[in-house]
Amino acid sequence: MTSLEDLPLRPELRGRSPYGAPQLDVPVRLNTNENSYPVPETVVDAIGKALHAELADLNRYPDRDALALRADLADYLGHDLGTANLWAANGSNEIQQQLLQAFGGPGRTALGFTPAYSMHPLLALGTGTTWVDGRRGAEFGLTAADAVAQVEAHRPDVVLLCSPNNPTGTALDPAVVTAVLAAAPGMVVVDEAYAEFARPGTPTALSLLPGHPRLVVTRTMSKAFGFAGGRLGYLAADPAVVDAVQLVRLPYHLSALTQAAARAALAHRDALLATVDAIKAQRDRIVTALRERGLRVAESDANFVLFEVGGDQGVVWRALVDRGVLVRDVGLPGWLRVTAGTPAETDAFLTELTIVLESL
Repeated sequence: MTSLEDLPLRPELRGRSPYGAPQLDVPVRLNTNENSYPVPETVVDAIGKALHAELADLNRYPDRDALALRADLADYLGHDLGTANLWAANGSNEIQQQLLQAFGGPGRTALGFTPAYSMHPLLALGTGTTWVDGRRGAEFGLTAADAVAQVEAHRPDVVLLCSPNNPTGTALDPAVVTAVLAAAPGMVVVDEAYAEFARPGTPTALSLLPGHPRLVVTRTMSKAFGFAGGRLGYLAADPAVVDAVQLVRLPYHLSALTQAAARAALAHRDALLATVDAIKAQRDRIVTALRERGLRVAESDANFVLFEVGGDQGVVWRALVDRGVLVRDVGLPGWLRVTAGTPAETDAFLTELTIVLESL
């Protein structure tokens, strides 16, 4: 049987593993930061009707510029953004890949501050962009001074910031973004995949877009909208950035069905986003409960919680799986990440974690 070693694979890809969290058939799955609540039946019906309306024309290519969808996204975001400021793709991962294709690539570098979203260095690898592994400080924080020092040391073509940060959950002080914008020679991308879950008063980088043509804010409908299976991510930026990514996007990259489903979801956003407060309540409940048990817990503005287990996180992860609860081992020694789900899922997680920790 042919193996990868038998193929003329790019040398830098040899020995790598595909990105992805374990998909195990257990009763409680809290490892991928999905929205645990199913799509409401009224929205299911609306999406079904929108998809049906497209079926007779599937012999034709979709709108390659997704103008109607981009207008709907601009309306959702506000901040005086228009269609020209928005671009959409199959998840924020494809958006970020397009950004690296346009502004990174061979001979160029991208800087991120780990621990952060583990897909970013893989996107850099796939686009031939040199990845620079920046670092966060104590308690996974990132100050403006530390960020600027690393930007000035490496002079990256693309800086990737996460707010709220995955896997730690903390949102960035806007002063960090502003300082990085002033110091960075190239593009600054703020990944706001979890922005809808931020605590009250937490600012968004969208407010910094005016006057900053090298700033890009990426978002997704996978989390707060419960639209992970729909695969729809987007960016907000100066129109020139939208023009740039269109140079590298694949023809007709967003299917007519994806566009129709996303537009129907946006039209029913109040129903879909109604679960956000419930999820935030479970997140805060998890933070409080774990701290009452004496565990260190990172502050979270996302739909997940990073917590320290006080030992080998792999052992705790395996023990939880054996008891029917799947959380995420993100590779941080001694720490695990759990998604905030339904009250019943939180009950199961807290109960089983207590049993596991007491048995070690």
